[in-house]
Amino acid sequence: MRTPTVAAGVVLIVALAAAPAPATDEIPAWASNRDDRMPQDRADHLSKLGVLGWHRSGVRGEGVTIAVLDSGWRGYRDQIGKSLPTGLLARSARLDANMEYKDSQHGILCGEVAHAIAPGARMLIANWDADRPESFLDAVRWAKAQGATIVTCSVVKPSWSDGEGNGPVHRKLTEILGDGTKPGDVLFFSCAGNTAQRHWAGQFEPGPDGYHRWSDKGPVNGVSPWGTERVYLEMCWSDPDAKYVLEVIDPTTGLPAPDVTYKERTEPKSVSARFTPAGYPQQYALRVKQTAGKAGRFHMNSLYAYLDECRLAGSIPFPGDGPEVITVGAVNHEWTRTSYSACGPNSKQPKPDVVAPVPFGTYIRWSPFSGTSCATPQAAAVAALCWARHPHWTAAQVRQYVTTRALDLGSPGHDCETGYGAVCLPPLAPAPRLLMR
Repeated sequence: MRTPTVAAGVVLIVALAAAPAPATDEIPAWASNRDDRMPQDRADHLSKLGVLGWHRSGVRGEGVTIAVLDSGWRGYRDQIGKSLPTGLLARSARLDANMEYKDSQHGILCGEVAHAIAPGARMLIANWDADRPESFLDAVRWAKAQGATIVTCSVVKPSWSDGEGNGPVHRKLTEILGDGTKPGDVLFFSCAGNTAQRHWAGQFEPGPDGYHRWSDKGPVNGVSPWGTERVYLEMCWSDPDAKYVLEVIDPTTGLPAPDVTYKERTEPKSVSARFTPAGYPQQYALRVKQTAGKAGRFHMNSLYAYLDECRLAGSIPFPGDGPEVITVGAVNHEWTRTSYSACGPNSKQPKPDVVAPVPFGTYIRWSPFSGTSCATPQAAAVAALCWARHPHWTAAQVRQYVTTRALDLGSPGHDCETGYGAVCLPPLAPAPRLLMR
């Protein structure tokens, strides 16, 4: 064990009767997870973050609004007043205005984590169209207009930046959030991504056939889908004059794989390939060729599949690669970076910023919530407690507090695997008790 050192759619307003907060030794009546260990596990986790002491001191997030941006909200209404707070405000920025289009509870799980840590905070939730960056920005604008000063997002979009924190979506997001010095400026918490083993970054190095050499093994990078879920291969780069072609092939024949959809984006420059595996296990491969411009650095990310050739450094995708956001990685409960948690450096600011321990026990399913998706709302909610105690602080001051109070886990100072360390709040004096005379 490592010993840390201190270092546009539809708006729905839902207000249901609040479920009483459970005592630390009770399982909520509504809980699907009835494991007797859950209350103590939850209390231990909150204590590790320093949160339980703040709750006992009367700091629970009142006066702060947290917005949870995600794609997985199926069944969220049933969780209001339970794992999610009452008075919840929801908006879909999708063209179809459907908050529950995706059969996933990922967003609900993120909201449950934030609500457990900052139970007094107001909550907004939103989703957006997966292929429309402007709808994502609309969701952030809406959250800010509704009074959110903290946004937490555990969804990655690798092709929405150049992989180095640049591009028009980052510029627009920065404008919306503000520079952190003015009232109403917003802190945006982004997951680092679970992409450490599904990313490659480096200089384009063509072989005699013109295809990029990933290593001394040659021009083919194996792609291993996790199952039958749709696979996304996303390649991005910085040079606006460069152009690359991405090909998905059958590794046994070298022929193009069937039923692959390719898409190019001009700003920022990117190309993607999407396909649904024909079965499981089913192996694919990818190769890259440059068709214009000078050879330069590029990033390749794979969602829902592993890459045979991968590189840890610089594996944080959008939005976490942006200097305007606070990027959160994941460590286990022994304070070691999880193997999948993406790492820097690939931003103008040191990345990741902080980490948080996973998994986090949930009451809405038997299996615990994990990944950098779980770590991110922990950091966001810790910031909410800080802001609740210091309501006159600016976003920049809260950001500095969160990073400087982190438990340093690696070499002194920032490192590219665990950032400034694990989010943690210092002890507070307990809340005063009223004496009856």
